[in-house]
Amino acid sequence: MKKILSRRIGIIERYKEFMCVSDKTLECIVSLNEGDTPLILSEHLAERVGCDLRVYFKFEGLNPTGSFKDRGMTFAVTNAVEEGKKAVICASTGNTSASAAAYASRAGLKCFVVIPEGNVAKGKLCQAFRHGAKVIQIKGNFDQALEIVKQITEKHPIQLVNSLNPYRIEGQKTASFEICDLLGCAPDYHAIPVGNAGNITAYWKGFKEYKQAGKIDSLPKMIGFQAAGAAPIVHGHPIEHPETLATAIKIGNPASWKQAEAARDESGGLIEAVTDDEIVAAYRFLAEKEGIFCEPASAASVAGVIKLAKRNYFKGGEVITCTLTGHGLKDPDLALSFDDEVIVIDADLKKIEKIIVG
Repeated sequence: MKKILSRRIGIIERYKEFMCVSDKTLECIVSLNEGDTPLILSEHLAERVGCDLRVYFKFEGLNPTGSFKDRGMTFAVTNAVEEGKKAVICASTGNTSASAAAYASRAGLKCFVVIPEGNVAKGKLCQAFRHGAKVIQIKGNFDQALEIVKQITEKHPIQLVNSLNPYRIEGQKTASFEICDLLGCAPDYHAIPVGNAGNITAYWKGFKEYKQAGKIDSLPKMIGFQAAGAAPIVHGHPIEHPETLATAIKIGNPASWKQAEAARDESGGLIEAVTDDEIVAAYRFLAEKEGIFCEPASAASVAGVIKLAKRNYFKGGEVITCTLTGHGLKDPDLALSFDDEVIVIDADLKKIEKIIVG
């Protein structure tokens, strides 16, 4: 007899022993089978930097809506259902809006999204619309959008699903569990893009909990990377007008700023900046050499590893995991912005053959 799944199993049920869940929570789970994303061994990065490193890419772009946000959203929306909320709301630079809209639609909830005008990649905005979210663009930045949604949820029975919601962090920490499960140990370093800083906070929480439970014997150093034009943690003060082509981390005043600093300091790691040029170089390297198509902000983690390796930060022989936060199709405009040659000719076998074999 064929085994037929009667329900979907996502990260809440898979890691329930590490989650704050009740029997009621388990009855309310809203899941799209998020998590269980691949940990891909790099074939070319060590050669590129001239250093003996074993680097793995945790490709979160293979989550249901194409980004790591699904890990936290399953738990945030499940909690909204458990509490009887009828609507959710978020401020977003794109991925949060796509994920919130998808999980809200799955749960039968209304979804409201507040975004900075002209600063959300089309792939992400398209997802929010298609999942039925009400999208509100403001003439302002992400930080202003977040302040607005915070005030709305203080006055109305609508669930905030940004990373200020602790259930988001609880869900996102499961990526570090998966890394350790796949490696059989903790990496020496974990590299991660830093925007609103919820993800570096979540990963560090997960690594610590796994060590406390005896699942791993050591902890990684957390190395986070902000875009140079949007690097408030690096500079030590908010950036009023953040600028970067990596729109997912275009945030001038991160909500989880202090927690990110704690992850950095407790782990003995660092948080540094990488330029847009360095991000684009890593983005193209991942696609053209490693076969991985990620969104620009994702490549900040790899750009950072390359930058540190070039200045001999690593001794050699270390195991490094890099979070790639979202899929490349999230930002089709950047993907098509390079000088790629498109050859247009007649449907003539000989002409095509000449181009291919000379």
